[in-house]
This record gives sequence, C-alpha cells and structure tokens, in this order.
Amino acid sequence: MKKIVFLLVILFGIAPSFSQTKVKDTITRRANVVYDQKGNVVAFKAETPPLIQIAGAPKANYTFFWEYGDGTYGKTAEPKKVYKKPGQYKVNVSVTNNYDNGKPPKTRPKTVAVTEVIDTNFDDVATLSDSTSIHLFANREPMPEEEMVVVLSYQNLLDYMANGKLYLFYNDKEFKNDNFELIETRTHNGEREISENGIAFVEDENNSYSSFASADENSAFRIPFWNENEDLELTLAESKSQFRNYKTFEFDGMNSKETRNVFFTFKTTPEMIKDTSATVRMRGVYVPDRSYKNHKKKTLEMEIVTSHDPNKMSSNAMFMNYRTVRLKTVNFKTRFQNDGEGPARMIRLETDIPDMFDKKTLKIVDSYPKCPICPKDEEVNYSCLDTIIKQKQIHFTFKNIYIPGSQQKNVTERDSTKGFVKYTMKFAKDFHKEKTRSRTAIIFDKNEPVITNYAVTRFLPGVSIGVRTGYNLYTDQENPKSYFLGATISPYKSYRFYWQSELYYNYFESSSSSESGLQQVQFNPPIILSTGVVYDTGFVQTSSSTKTIRNLAEVVPISLRYNINNYIGVGVGPQFSVLLNETTEVNRSRKVYAPDFNTNPPSAGEEIESMSMSDSQETSKKAFEKMNASVFADATFGFARIGPSVGIRYYLNFEKDFNYWQFYAIWKF
Repeated sequence: MKKIVFLLVILFGIAPSFSQTKVKDTITRRANVVYDQKGNVVAFKAETPPLIQIAGAPKANYTFFWEYGDGTYGKTAEPKKVYKKPGQYKVNVSVTNNYDNGKPPKTRPKTVAVTEVIDTNFDDVATLSDSTSIHLFANREPMPEEEMVVVLSYQNLLDYMANGKLYLFYNDKEFKNDNFELIETRTHNGEREISENGIAFVEDENNSYSSFASADENSAFRIPFWNENEDLELTLAESKSQFRNYKTFEFDGMNSKETRNVFFTFKTTPEMIKDTSATVRMRGVYVPDRSYKNHKKKTLEMEIVTSHDPNKMSSNAMFMNYRTVRLKTVNFKTRFQNDGEGPARMIRLETDIPDMFDKKTLKIVDSYPKCPICPKDEEVNYSCLDTIIKQKQIHFTFKNIYIPGSQQKNVTERDSTKGFVKYTMKFAKDFHKEKTRSRTAIIFDKNEPVITNYAVTRFLPGVSIGVRTGYNLYTDQENPKSYFLGATISPYKSYRFYWQSELYYNYFESSSSSESGLQQVQFNPPIILSTGVVYDTGFVQTSSSTKTIRNLAEVVPISLRYNINNYIGVGVGPQFSVLLNETTEVNRSRKVYAPDFNTNPPSAGEEIESMSMSDSQETSKKAFEKMNASVFADATFGFARIGPSVGIRYYLNFEKDFNYWQFYAIWKF
C-alpha cells in the first residue's frame, strides 16, 4: 500500500484521500405496535427508535396518537383499552418526534381480535362540552412531505335520534398549490361519503326547512337544535370560496348525547409552502339534522413547521395586499409547552414587534391558561396575564399559574402542559413594504429562555401601472424634436429595490439644409426674358432642405430601480427601439442671376429666374427589421413609490452619435 501511495505522489504530485465517506442513511425509522391482551382488555405500547436530539432544544421526546379501531382514540404513551364487544379491530399509532432531528417513525396497523368480553368498564368516547357539538383537531402540526391525522368529532345535542351531515374543507385557495393530499378516510359509525353538487330546501308554512329527502318521516314535527348559524347555503358558499377541496358525509341513527369520530390521514405535499410561520386551515361543518339548515362550523388553524417543536410563533401576516393592508388586523399566536420535570408558576413571553406595527393597538384575543389581565402597578395573588410594552418588544407574563411539566410524575395528559397567547395588532400610520422577521423568547420561571422560530411578514408584489410622457433632447442631431408617450408596470409601492418594465410610442423629427455657392454657367438654350433680353451666360445658386420623421416603438423589458427615500428614486436598464416607419422629404431650389459685366471679373447681378423642386420619399420597414439598443441611467424626484414625479434620464446608444437626454413626467397608480 505504501508503494502505491509513493508511486501516485511521484507520477501525479498528489496523494489519495483516506477520509471516511459518510453513507446516506436510507433506513426508515419505524415504531412497532405491541400489546398484551386479556379478553377485551388490551394494553398497548409502541416500540420506538432512538431519538436524535436537537442541539440546544429541550429534551427530545415522543408523543402518541392511538386509533383503537372502534372509533375511539387515545393520546397516552401506554394506553389500556377496554372494547365493548367482540370483533376484529385495526389499531394504529401515529408517533410524533418532538425536538428530534429525524423524521417521525413510520407505523403499520395491527389487528387485535377480541373474542370475549370479561370487563364491562368500557372506555367511552370523551363527550364534548355542552356548548360544542363539533371538534376538529390534528395529531401534530403539518410538516412538508409528512403524514398527519385529522379527527372530526361531532356530538348530537338534540333530544332525539338524528340523521345529519358532515363537511370537511381543506386546501386554502389563499395558497397557489395544494398543501394537503387526502390519503385515507376511516369511519366507524356508518358515515358514507356522498357527491353533492347542490343543496335543495323547501320552506313549509311554519317557516322551518325540510329537505326533499328526509330519512325520518316524523322529523318535521321535532324541534331542531337552533343556534346562531342558520344559513347553511351561505356557510357552504363561503367555505367553497376559501377552500379548493371538500368531502361530504351523511350519517344516520345518531343517539342523543352520542359522540362520534371520523379519522382522516393527510399527506402534506412537496409544494407546501416552506415558511414556518405560515398558517394553513381546515374547516368542518356539522349539520345535526339534515332536515334543517341549522349547523355548526369549526375552523382548524395549523402552523407549518420544519421540526416538531411545541414552542412556536406564528401569524397570518403572509402574502398581504399592500393596497388594502391598512384595513387589516393581523393575528399572532405564540404557543409554549413546559417540558420540565416540575410545574411552572410564571411564564414570560418576550416577543419581538416589527416597527410596522402599532403596539398601542395590541388586543389579546385568547390565552391559555385563561386568566384576566393584571391590574397596573399592583401586586396580586391571583392568576393574571401581564403585558409590558417596550420599544421593540411586548412582554406577556403569566403570573401565579400552574402549568405541569411533561416530564413531571403522574402527568398523563400532555395537552395540560401546553399554553398559548393569541393577540392582534394593526399597522402603524407610516410603514414600508418590506419583509420582517420576529420571534419570541419563552422563559419558564427562572430557567434559560427557549427561543422560537421566526414569524415572517410578507407582502404580495401587487401591480402598479404608470403613465409616462416627456421630451427627448438629442445634442448630436440637427434641429431635433422628439416626444414620447407610454406606460410602465412595476410592483406596487416597493420599498427599496424593485423591477420595472416600460413600453412607449416615440415621435422623432429632424431637419437640415444646405446651400451651394454662386457658379457661372453657360445657358443652353439661352434664357430669353419677356422684355426680349437674351442671356447665354449667368450665375446659378442651388439650395436644399431635408426633413426626416420617424415613428418608433420602444421597450424596456426590465430595469432595476431603487427608492432612496419616499421622494427620490434611481434606476438603470436596457432599452430597445424598433423603427415602425420613416419618411424623408427633400426640397431643392435654384436661383439664376444675370451677369454684371461692370465688374471684373463679372459678378451676379439681378435675379432673373427662381425654381423650386420637391422630392418626398417614404420608407417603411418591417417590425424588428431595424432595431437599436441602448442603456440608460436616470433619477426621479417627487413621489417615488406612488403618485406623480418628474425625472431625467440619459441614454447611451450603441448607434454612433445618437446619445441623448430624456426629460419626463410619470404618474404611478
């Protein structure tokens, strides 16, 4: 081996590298479902791969979402399930890796066969609150190219058995591409998917609404569950205008106070927007009795993530329209989780606030733990949320609270270790169209702060149309006259750098004249005047004038511009001029003078004859048959971003002696 190395060094002057090449890990991480069964009592557990700790993050851990195959679910790590009746149950677990650098482990369903019922202490589905008949949640936040489970829970709050309908809307039209692909739908109570192109209702004399097809002949005599939302067509039309896809289900025979679940597996698409502060939505609509229009809706907001971190900041200030943004109230949300081994009594969120927002318009919409706002300059011994507005930040402080730690003993409900604050703000009076980034430092008691992701604000480019007209000054041409009129297109009210395209019609006119000296000539035939005088010699002088008119189309495909401030802007770019047509008119004249023989040598005397001659020639060329290219630099003064301004531009033309100045006015809308 040493001889080979020596030979390589001698021949090529190099030595081979013996550094180890890292082999790409192509092994899929998997979590296996294992269980211990005694009759209808089954204890489950997931065998998970080792975690890959994110440096600087809280301790990595797994969270679990179990589907037991009978329409119920659980969230504990090692649940115990008591089935109500014998049967074959397909059990699956979805494992989420928090603060972990790897991908979530893949799992496969496992079938559990229950043959006898030995325990009647059944685990019923958790009942929703008295005021809530629909609940929509996901087992984790969406991450590009990963699967997630969405659960649509609904409860019959009517006092009779009902036949109803469910809708699930997904893929916001706000985003160009689909964010979700529906992989599988799992129902357990006879819900059936239907194709629905329209909804037909008939109004009876009692002002109640019945569908043309009712599953219960006595439903017209029952009192429906009335609430604040009775216009079903309006809700569906609004939802269809906001979402690209939806699914519709019908169900029958749902008992009063019964709760059911429908499970959906979604895969996030590769085209999902990668911004980790973006918020995507799904919406569920629940019609308890499809004989009536009464319904409830629930919108699920989810923040896109690149890693599963419960401490996160998000906002809906993405892809905003700058023309109408002053009318917009921006929503912000900061989520946190106590991952410690003990409870937190004080949690402070130190949140960056970009200058474009008016901190005085702060309004807290919701929070957990739910507690009142702390009184100013007063220490209290009850739970409250304190807000301190600083120059660049707002501090939200939960005081005198109890948030258990996820590693704390006897804590089985992981959701109890989480909290959030949701608030809104409006824009300041004077702000620019620029991207901002802000994040939050989360401090649990006196521990080191946990830093969230960046929440990003962005504006849509928008379109600004401008009208531009002016005068071209050619210093190297004779008697030039040139005017132009055209339009520009650019992003609306850009802050600093931006692009601009332009298209013009240009009128150009130039004229020149020349005159020859007197020449003594021999007239043949002689010139005979009316008086009878004959001249066979004399003097002749000729002159000519030329007028050229050009009609041109000029285009600036793209130029780079920069607004120094609100009133001064500069720009550079190329321009191409295409000759549409050219007209040249030539006028010539000749004057004849009699010879004056009283001088020596003879000179020109009185004018005896004058003649004018015109020669007009029009030249037409095909489009792009003749094209000139030039580059320019300019400056504008006035309202640089929107409105009127004036400017001066200098063109360096690639045609000889054709450089020129341009003075113009522009109004951008």
